[in-house]
Amino acid sequence: MSMLRTISPVDGSVYVERPFASAEQIDQMLSKAVAAQKEWAHTSIEERRAICNRFVEAMIAGADEAGVELSWQMGRPIRYTPNEIRGGFAARARFMIDAAPGALADIAVAPLAGFTRFIRKEAVGVVLTIAPWNYPYLAAVNSVLPAILAGNSVILKHSSQTPLCAERMAAAWEIAGLPEGVFIVLHASHADVEKMIGSGRIGFVSFTGSVAGGRQIQAAAQGVFIGMNLELGGKDPAYVREDANLADAIENLVDGAMFNSGQCCCGIERIYVNRNVYDEFVKGCVALISTYKLGNPLDTSTTLGPMVKISAAEFVRAQIGEAVAQGAQAHIDPKSFARDAVGTPYLAPQILTNVKHQMRVMREESFGPVVGIMPVDSDEEAIRLMNDSPYGLTAGVWTTDQEAALRIGDQLETGTVFMNRCDYLDPALAWTGVKETGRGCSLSVLGFDALTRPKSFHLRAV
Repeated sequence: MSMLRTISPVDGSVYVERPFASAEQIDQMLSKAVAAQKEWAHTSIEERRAICNRFVEAMIAGADEAGVELSWQMGRPIRYTPNEIRGGFAARARFMIDAAPGALADIAVAPLAGFTRFIRKEAVGVVLTIAPWNYPYLAAVNSVLPAILAGNSVILKHSSQTPLCAERMAAAWEIAGLPEGVFIVLHASHADVEKMIGSGRIGFVSFTGSVAGGRQIQAAAQGVFIGMNLELGGKDPAYVREDANLADAIENLVDGAMFNSGQCCCGIERIYVNRNVYDEFVKGCVALISTYKLGNPLDTSTTLGPMVKISAAEFVRAQIGEAVAQGAQAHIDPKSFARDAVGTPYLAPQILTNVKHQMRVMREESFGPVVGIMPVDSDEEAIRLMNDSPYGLTAGVWTTDQEAALRIGDQLETGTVFMNRCDYLDPALAWTGVKETGRGCSLSVLGFDALTRPKSFHLRAV
């Protein structure tokens, strides 16, 4: 029997073991989800919202225990993990619960004598959510909640690094009173998931992961006509103008680059700074990062935990080493972070200057605690460099001039433009990307559209 094994980055131990579902079990899950969805689609929006509210309360009640599990599974410090549920998860869920009646309401068209005409939004059927390990609750809620609110059933396949997150969500749905089969947890191999996608019984796929993974999802769906939302890679840039509040920019951008050990899809990986404030900005960032504590994530004083895997840490180490060999300057001495060690997932944070776009660290997604900083002489130069990337998820502009931020934002190839903030999802705004960051949209009232299909009613009175 094939097994899922979660290796904890905390100490290298096996933290979770689960058997992968067999082909027969997957077939039974799909049949169960299809049947349950047909019944669930006939429930009222009021009943669905009530169950979803109870689900959120159950999740919040277990946030402390879930936080400990999450720290063991992927390494984020315990001082932060419970807030993934109490903070962003709850805020997104409640927004979608509140927005559902309007977002899912029939669409009226202009009156026409003798006719009743409107467009109704129907569920697409079974939604397969493939969630990542870096923000397993936040990323999953983006599709799970609106899918269930819209009358779909959901099969959730979490990363093999965070399988307990899916199981915790299943327990909360049971407490909330969700009918059996409307939400199902799946532990399965990549090959079996690809077969599911092409089975004809999945109505929509929501995937958060790598560009390569997104291409595999698209390939698996070649023979079927289903929708999908793919949130893939990122190399998100920030631009600090001369008029920016530097203290605020330093605090925001260091956090945006280093939080979760830099393992954020919308984390800051490139910073461009007006030359007149460049030296002061770099000095401030170095000073702030030097206060971080790299260590065991179960220690409440730790502010920077291990990366998720040794291979991930070694990838970032290689990027840094290669950049330095090509002329970049590293500003942080890894020896000042006692836990940093080659061959472990514990990696010291790093700031690089004298970087160029020819370097891998400025073009490839790092997904680690490193950021390159370049000086620029104008808005136009900053815009050109920010757009010089195969990715486009978010971009931030630090300035006191909102008109300038809007003018710059209109020229940026990105899904979200921030002014004076970064690394944040507002549930009222569409979460989307361009280029190799993927396709589709989640969150906001628009997030419901992909999880429903329009049906037109054209009723003539005789």
